[in-house]
Amino acid sequence: MKAKKQHDIADAARALLRELRKHVPQMTRTLARFVRAESPSTNKRALDSFARIVAAEWKRRGANVRVVRQSAAGDHVRVEWRAASPREAVSADNTAPILVLGHLDTVYAIGTLAKTPFRVRGGRAIGPGTFDMKSGLAIALHAVDALRALKLRPRRPIVFLWTSDEEIGSRSSRAAVEREARASSAVLVLEPAAGERGDLKTARKGVGEVTLEVTGRSSHAGLAPERGVNAVLELALQIARLQRFNRPKRGVSVSAGVIAGGTRANVIPDRATAQVDLRAPNVREMRALERKLRALRPILRGAKLAVRGGFNRPPLEARMSKALYARAARLARQMGLSIGARAVGGGSDGSFAAAIGVPTLDGMGGVGGGAHSPEEFVLLRSLPERAALLAAMLLEL
Repeated sequence: MKAKKQHDIADAARALLRELRKHVPQMTRTLARFVRAESPSTNKRALDSFARIVAAEWKRRGANVRVVRQSAAGDHVRVEWRAASPREAVSADNTAPILVLGHLDTVYAIGTLAKTPFRVRGGRAIGPGTFDMKSGLAIALHAVDALRALKLRPRRPIVFLWTSDEEIGSRSSRAAVEREARASSAVLVLEPAAGERGDLKTARKGVGEVTLEVTGRSSHAGLAPERGVNAVLELALQIARLQRFNRPKRGVSVSAGVIAGGTRANVIPDRATAQVDLRAPNVREMRALERKLRALRPILRGAKLAVRGGFNRPPLEARMSKALYARAARLARQMGLSIGARAVGGGSDGSFAAAIGVPTLDGMGGVGGGAHSPEEFVLLRSLPERAALLAAMLLEL
């Protein structure tokens, strides 16, 4: 029975890819419309406008759509699409939904589009947000379109959660992501693929940020330097200490990225700060690094040191993706496609789902490159391939 089911899904996967390859122009138009609706993480008005555009597309497809209002952040969009009737979901095992995650926000300020407009050139769609991750939003819509066109019905309900602040730490959306994940059988994340080969992201590092705040004592740099406590010097010594926390072979990195301190060259500075990026491949390394940071003490006599912040995204460990990746790789082979697996340094909302014990597979969105840069692009040939893979996974699970 299991072999017959896999054979049927393999046939369906190939049919889905054939269907979707007919619709590259439509997929490109959807992507163009989404990219032209600028949606920077910190602009609520623009984000809410884009949320309404995305919500309207899903309503047209008969989905149950709820715009999740936010006061301090952009609105989120929750979509529930139930292809099978309750009678077809013959066991309780089929009732837990599949959660598909993605985000509406981009890193680009309003006006970026005027400098780098959406355009198609050499098989690429180029423009701000094409790769990360408006192609993923378009892929989801057209995956459902193909399932409907071929009358293929996933047994499980599908919940799509599109959040508005992934690029800035998911402060307003983390609780919603975790709540939906706890109720789900599996989580598929439409963040872009790793590299132009289209590798899926089967592991992600935990990501965090701390701020070192140093308080010293000001004094005249020429007349009484001995009376001062140089906060900038203390900070420099602390940054040098942080360098010893790096463990490249273990995947642990600590990097001071923004520093500030002092007022004038002839004044011993009494304040200095540094913002420090943290990365760790697993929970054990993450906790060990946090303990080291909390144990930091001042080096200069009279200086004071405060360490604020910590990890805000847990790691997505490979064991949480292993089984889902094996299924995705098999479906890709059956469609004549080749995908690999890759561990990456950045975090995503999928990390929250994996950290609470839900199987999670990331990087199922568009294939391209140049994320967060003027050269950002997605390969147009990848759109039907990724939509077919997503649709096949919805059938498989």
